[in-house]
Amino acid sequence: MGNTQDRISELKEKERAVREMGGKEAVAKHKQAGKLTARERIEALFDPGTFRELDMFVTHRCTNFGMEKVAIPSEGVITGHGRVEGRPVFAYSQDFTARAGSLGEMHAKKITKVMDMALKAGAPVVGMNDSGGARIQEGIDALSGYGEIFYRNSLCSGVIPQISAIMGPTAGGAVYSPAMTDWVFMVKKTSYMFITGPEVIKAVTGESITFEELGGAMTHNEKSGVAHFACENDQDAIDRIRKLLSYIPSNNMEDPPVVATGDDPFREDPALDALMPDDPNKPYDMKTVIRSIVDNGEIFEPHEYYAKNILICFARMNNRSLGIIANQPSVQAGCLDSNAADKATRFIRFCDAFNIPLLTIADVPGYLPGKDQEWGGIIRHGAKLLWCYSEATVPKLLLITRKDYGGAYLAMSSRHLGADMVYAWPTAEVAVMGAEGAANIIYRKEIKGADDPAAKRKEKIEEYKARFSNPYRAAERGYVDAIIMPRHTRQHLCEALELMCTKRETRPPKKHGNIPV
Repeated sequence: MGNTQDRISELKEKERAVREMGGKEAVAKHKQAGKLTARERIEALFDPGTFRELDMFVTHRCTNFGMEKVAIPSEGVITGHGRVEGRPVFAYSQDFTARAGSLGEMHAKKITKVMDMALKAGAPVVGMNDSGGARIQEGIDALSGYGEIFYRNSLCSGVIPQISAIMGPTAGGAVYSPAMTDWVFMVKKTSYMFITGPEVIKAVTGESITFEELGGAMTHNEKSGVAHFACENDQDAIDRIRKLLSYIPSNNMEDPPVVATGDDPFREDPALDALMPDDPNKPYDMKTVIRSIVDNGEIFEPHEYYAKNILICFARMNNRSLGIIANQPSVQAGCLDSNAADKATRFIRFCDAFNIPLLTIADVPGYLPGKDQEWGGIIRHGAKLLWCYSEATVPKLLLITRKDYGGAYLAMSSRHLGADMVYAWPTAEVAVMGAEGAANIIYRKEIKGADDPAAKRKEKIEEYKARFSNPYRAAERGYVDAIIMPRHTRQHLCEALELMCTKRETRPPKKHGNIPV
C-alpha cells in the first residue's frame, strides 16, 4: 500500500486527473464557444476559497455498449457547497466536456445528494445545466435519475430557493427540472431548452427552425416565459444569480437579509407630483415611480421581456427586501392579460413562500378584451391573481397611482383580498369602470333623447368623472387608508413596511388549495 506520502501522492494524482475534466482538447473546444467550464462556473459562483467539492470520485457502473471501458471524470457533474456573500449555498455544475454532461444513474445521485443536503441545511441550491441529455447507454436508469431529481424539486419547492442556470443545451426530460425550480437564467447564443429538437420537428411536421429560434434565451424570455433572465454570457448569469440571492432568505423559516443601503426613508421626490399626465389616457413609465421610491433607485427585475404590461421586481425599502408588482401603463395601457396574470402570480407565490413583503402599484384600466384572450382562458388565468393575493400572508401594501377599475381593481391586491395598507395618489380613479363606458350605460336614455346627444354624452361623462373617477369614494368606505401626496410616497411605504414586518396571520388548516392552473 505504500507509506503515508505515497497515499497522499496518489490522492493528489487522482484529484489532478479528475480536475482535467474531459481533457485539454474538449476543454479548449468548450471555451472556444465562449463558455466557462463547469469548474470555472463553480469558482465564479462562490466566495473565493469557500467551495467544498463532494463526490469527486463517483463513477458510473454501466456495462452496456462497452461503457465499462469508459471513464467519465466526476461522472460529468461537479457538486458541493460553499458560501455566497458569506451565506451557505449548495450547487451542481454539469460538465459538457465529460461525455457531453450526459445524465446517468450516478450523475443523478450526485445531484440528488446535494439537493437532500440543501433541504436538511435550509440552504439554496443552484443548478448549472449544460448537458446532452440522458445517457442513452444507461437506459431506464437514466430516466430514473431524472425522476428522482423532479421529485426533489417538488419537495424543495417553497422550502429552499431553487435556481437554474441554463448554460448550454438542455433538451428532452432535462428541461423539466429547471421548469420546476423558482428561477431560470439563460445565456444568449450558447444555451437553449426544448422538448423536441429541430431535427425531430423537421421529420414530424416538416417545419424548419433553428436551435436559437426554437429554444434560445430570448425565445424563452420573450415568448414562452419559461426563463426569467437573458444573460450576456456565463459570468453575467452567475453575477445575476449572486445578486438574486442577496434579496432572498436561505429558507422559508428565515426573513430576507436586511442590507444597509444608506438611503433616507423620509426622502421626498417632488418630481412625482408632476409625473402624472393631465390626459388620463396618456402613458408614463411605471419604472420611474418604482425607482423613485425604492432604496437608491435599485431594482432587480425578472421577466423583463415577458408580459411587459406588468412589472415584477425585487428592491429594498428602508434596507428591507420586498417584491414589487406593478402595472405598466406604457405597454397595452397596463391592461391585465393571461400572460401578465401568470407572471405576477408565480412571483407573488415565491415572495409569500419566502417571507418577502409585497408592494403592488396599480394603474390598470381592466382586462385585455378580445376573443383570443377569452379562448385562451383569461378567466382561468385571471383567477390565479385573485387566488394568490388572497392566499399570501406576508405584508401586502398597495399604492394606487391612477386607474383602478372593475375586476382588475379587485385583482391588483385590493383591500378585499387582504391588503394591509392601501394608499392612493390624488390622481387615483377607483371605480367600477371608466367614465366613458359608465356614462354610456347609466345615462343611455338621457343621451339618446337629448337634442344634442354628443354634447349630452360629454356632459354626463364629466359628471361621472367628478363623482366617481377619484379616490375619495373608496376612502369614504375605508377601502383606501390614506390619500397621499406623490412626493411623500416613499416615507409612507417605508413606515408601513416597518410597521407590518411583524405581521402574523393564520389560515384554516388544509393539505393545500386547488389553485386554478
